[in-house]
Amino acid sequence: MIYKRSSALFNEAKKYIPGGVNSPVRAFNAVGGEPIFVKEAKGAYLYDEDGNKIIDYIASWGPLILGHAYDPVINAVIEKAKKGTSFGMPTEIETDLAKLAVSMVPNIDKIRFVNSGTEACMSAVRLARGFTSKDKIIKFSGCYHGHSDSFLIQAGSGAITFGSPNSPGVTQGTAKDTLLANYNDLESVKTLIKANKGEIAAIIIEPVAGNMGCIIPAKEFIEGLRKLCTQESILLIFDEVMTGFRLGRGGAQEALGIDADIVTFGKVIGGGLPVGAFAARSEIMDFLAPVGPVYQAGTLSGNPLAMSAGLAMLTELNNNPEIFTSLADKTEYLHKGISKALVNKGITHQINRFGSMISVHFTDEPVVDFASSAKGNNGMFKKYFHGMLGMGVYLPPSAFESYFLNDALSYEDLDNTIAALDKIEL
Repeated sequence: MIYKRSSALFNEAKKYIPGGVNSPVRAFNAVGGEPIFVKEAKGAYLYDEDGNKIIDYIASWGPLILGHAYDPVINAVIEKAKKGTSFGMPTEIETDLAKLAVSMVPNIDKIRFVNSGTEACMSAVRLARGFTSKDKIIKFSGCYHGHSDSFLIQAGSGAITFGSPNSPGVTQGTAKDTLLANYNDLESVKTLIKANKGEIAAIIIEPVAGNMGCIIPAKEFIEGLRKLCTQESILLIFDEVMTGFRLGRGGAQEALGIDADIVTFGKVIGGGLPVGAFAARSEIMDFLAPVGPVYQAGTLSGNPLAMSAGLAMLTELNNNPEIFTSLADKTEYLHKGISKALVNKGITHQINRFGSMISVHFTDEPVVDFASSAKGNNGMFKKYFHGMLGMGVYLPPSAFESYFLNDALSYEDLDNTIAALDKIEL
C-alpha cells in the first residue's frame, strides 16, 4: 500500500503538534514507520488519505462496538446538534442515559458523567479517598487508568517500597500514595496491605486488562481481591473504560460475577464521542458535590452530543444482547484462524481472549501480567504489524494493546485477515 499523502500530513502535523499526534500511541514509535491518516470510516473499514481501504481492529480503541458511523448513533448526534451542542446547564437526556446505564450495570445506583476515561478514574480515586478518609491506593503494574498523576507510577525495588514517577511532572509526593502490585498475584496485594495497614483507600484495576495486551484475571485472584477489600474496608474500583458495555450489558462485573464498589466507564458509553463516567451505590456517590464534600465538576460534562451518542449506542446494546454473543463468536473464530496461521509458520505465540478483546504475544510463556507480556518478541511484533498493515489490516500499533472487534466485521473480513497473515513473512 502507498501512504504518500499520510506521510506528508504527518510531516506537516509535526510542525504544530508535539510528535505530530494528540495521543502518543498514534505516532507508531513502538512499531516504527509513520502513522496513516484516516479520512473517513464506515462499518468495519477505515479509508485513509491515500485511498486505501483497511479492515479495522481497534474500533477507535473500543467505543465503536457496532462499527464506524453506525446510523442510529450518527442520526442521534445530527438531530441533537441542530438544537445546540452545549449549554452548561442540565438537560433531560443526561438523566435518560444515566437511567439506562444504571439499569444495565449491576451494583450501581447513581452515575456521574465526565469527559474522558482519565477524568473518570481520577475522580473515582478522589471519591474513594474522600469516602474512606484514607490516602493511599493500590494499582497494578501494566494497568493503565489514564494520565492523571496518581497513575503514572512505576514499580519500586520491592513489593513494599513506594512507587516512583515514570513521567516528569509527577511529584514524589504524589507517587508516595500510589502502591504497585502485580496483576494476578494476590500475595503482592496482601503484602502491600499488611505494610500499609489502615491507610489504603482503594484498589483500582482493569478487571480484564487491555493495556498490556488482553490479560484475563484468574478466578482466585479477582475473587480474592473482592474478599480482601471487604475485610480491610478498602473500596474496589473496576476501571471499565474498556470493558464497560463491551463484555456484556453489565460489563466485567457481570462477566466475572464480581461486584466492585466504584466503576468507571468511557469508550462505548459515549458511542464514539469523548465521554467518561463513574458510578457506585448511593452512599458513595452522595459524597460528591453538590450533596457531599468531595468536589468534582466539568463545564462540558454530560453535553448533549455525547449523551445522544451514548444513549443511542446503549439502547442498541440493551435491546439486542445477542450482539455480545456474536462478537465473542467472531473473536473466537479470529483467534483460531490466527493461531493456525502462526503454527503453520512455526511461530511461537500466545493468544489471550475474553469476549471481543484479544491480543497476540510472540512468546513461549503464558501471558498473565505485565512482566510476562514484556517478554514478547517485539521485533517479531513489528514485522507482524507492518506485514498486516501492508495487506490492508489495521492492528493496534503496540504489542501492549488489546484488539477491539466490532460487530460490523463479517466472517469474510475475518477470513481475509487470516489469509493476509498466511501471506506475510515473519
